[in-house]
Amino acid sequence: MEREIERSGARHRNQASNDMTSRQAESRSRTEQAAHAVLDGQTKGFKRLLPFLGPAFIAAVAYIDPGNFATNITAGSQYGYMLLWVIFASNLMAVLIQSLSAKLGIATGRNLPEVARDRFPKGVSVFLWIQSELVIIATDLAEFIGAALGLYLIFGIPMLPAALITAVASFAILELQRRGFRALETGIAGMVVAVVLAFAFQVFMAKPDMGAVAMGIFTPKFEGTESIMLAAGILGATVMPHAIYLHSSLTQNRIVGRNEEEKKKIFKLEFMDILFAMFVAGAVNMAMLIIAAALFFKNGLQVSELDQAFIHFRELAGPATAISFGLGLLIAGLSSSSVGTLSGDVVMQGFINKRINLYLRRAITMTPPLALIISGINATQALVYSQVILSFGIAFALIPLMLFTGDRKLMGGLVNRPITQILGWIIVALVVALNVFLVVQSF
Repeated sequence: MEREIERSGARHRNQASNDMTSRQAESRSRTEQAAHAVLDGQTKGFKRLLPFLGPAFIAAVAYIDPGNFATNITAGSQYGYMLLWVIFASNLMAVLIQSLSAKLGIATGRNLPEVARDRFPKGVSVFLWIQSELVIIATDLAEFIGAALGLYLIFGIPMLPAALITAVASFAILELQRRGFRALETGIAGMVVAVVLAFAFQVFMAKPDMGAVAMGIFTPKFEGTESIMLAAGILGATVMPHAIYLHSSLTQNRIVGRNEEEKKKIFKLEFMDILFAMFVAGAVNMAMLIIAAALFFKNGLQVSELDQAFIHFRELAGPATAISFGLGLLIAGLSSSSVGTLSGDVVMQGFINKRINLYLRRAITMTPPLALIISGINATQALVYSQVILSFGIAFALIPLMLFTGDRKLMGGLVNRPITQILGWIIVALVVALNVFLVVQSF
């Protein structure tokens, strides 16, 4: 009897797996057909971009996670609009970095961790896998706590029950993947739009000084060591290692070029997706700082805690503004946590050629945040610590990315141009130096 039940369960699991594979294959086939119609010149106008939109929005979610909230609001409340240029510059760097990651997947049909496993000794690959898993746990910590904090601020739900609700919701988002990658892309894009609308409303209610905003974007300057440290924190919260790993995976088999010329066309169209997604992510990050400058800095308030920010939003701009802030935090945390789980799957499969069930991975990675919430740690402080841990992993993603995309034998016609290679290494040096500074100052 027990064996019969076991066999029946196995049949159901296999059927569910086959159904998922079938839906994913169907979704991929439809997208590939539409894409090849574009590549063959059969589709014109804006419609030609549609099959290529999506991957960059999933990667871009990592750029608007709750870790950014704490850093940007602190910067705005302490220095007004002064550090807006740092967000602008960070976003330009992100465009280049994510385009290189996407290009690697298109050119090679392999993601960054897979290429690293092929080209590095086994011990190096194992080390890269371990450090990337730690980085993903740290980012997942920020995202999980951020979403739970959003529920606490909006509905007054205590942090532990809020964290359990967040866990259930994150599983629901992962379920979208069973319906094919288009369903996941659409769901994530919808959540990004919700975050954009929340912050657009907050900017409208805050009534910022647009002249000061323009000055902050286009006039680079610092005021003391603290402002440099905040700038490093903004940069560290913007350039995300797991987004670099993930983006190459999202493009590696999504639309396969039949020759070098098609691969170049695919990359040009995917680059439009990257520009659009990074523009949206940059606008959201700027909005966070602008709102803090317009409300907190203007009124002489230095705010570094997200729950304090929520209270001050309600006092200075009304309950609707405070609720929209909480909703933005909640949605950003939920969407970015699912992206972190997908990234974990990519790095494990890529670096060590192993894979575990995605839902089991989600259950494992949510354990540290739940433990910290049970321990009663300050949520904003946990977000800051997670950004410090994140800083350690940036070099280990960026340096291999530059090495591989600059290799003509590997990349073919999509190899980096000399100017791209020079800019890329300058960005690597700058990002690594600023993050070393951030880590040293934090300790």
